[in-house]
Amino acid sequence: MKIDIPKIAPELSARNFSDIFYEEDPILEMCNITDSDFENEAIDRVHLYSAVIKNCKFTNSDFSNIDITDVRFENCDFSNVNMSNSSIHRVQFINCKLLGTTFPESSLGNVKFENSILNLATFGNSKLEKVIFSDASLKNTDFYDCKLKNVELQKCDLDGANFDQTSLKGIDISSSAFDTITVSIESLKGCKVSSYQAIQFATLMGLIIKE
Repeated sequence: MKIDIPKIAPELSARNFSDIFYEEDPILEMCNITDSDFENEAIDRVHLYSAVIKNCKFTNSDFSNIDITDVRFENCDFSNVNMSNSSIHRVQFINCKLLGTTFPESSLGNVKFENSILNLATFGNSKLEKVIFSDASLKNTDFYDCKLKNVELQKCDLDGANFDQTSLKGIDISSSAFDTITVSIESLKGCKVSSYQAIQFATLMGLIIKE
């Protein structure tokens, strides 16, 4: 599946998150932000457009209602960041840490999480369309009641992930791994799995498989 990559301006100005802390309508656009720490802060309705953000720490910050478009994050730490009710489109998270990050009631489109840690992250009641998780750790990640369309899970760790009330129709998880996973039989209809995973699901459903 091809997804749209971020459309980032060729020339970017150097900025910092502290530049917008006191702004009524906080906007950062056409900028390059590197080695910036913005931890334990709270800014509502931040707008990030056409930016490259590297080696930044945002742990325990509140970015509710954030709007992110055409942005590439590299080696950033979003652990325990609140991004509820967010709009995230044409965005890449590369080698990022999103441990316990919350995305409930959000919309994600043309987004790629690559070599990133999303353990204990929550996406409850969100819409994900054209989203790729590649070599990502999704241990105990919560996808409760999500709408998934054109979502790929490539070589991910799904152990303990929760897909309750979320249809996996058309979703290919065959290259990913898990010991346990929460999903209903109804939600599994149309999901693409490996032969080993089919045995795992049968075992989780209480079936006794005889050789």
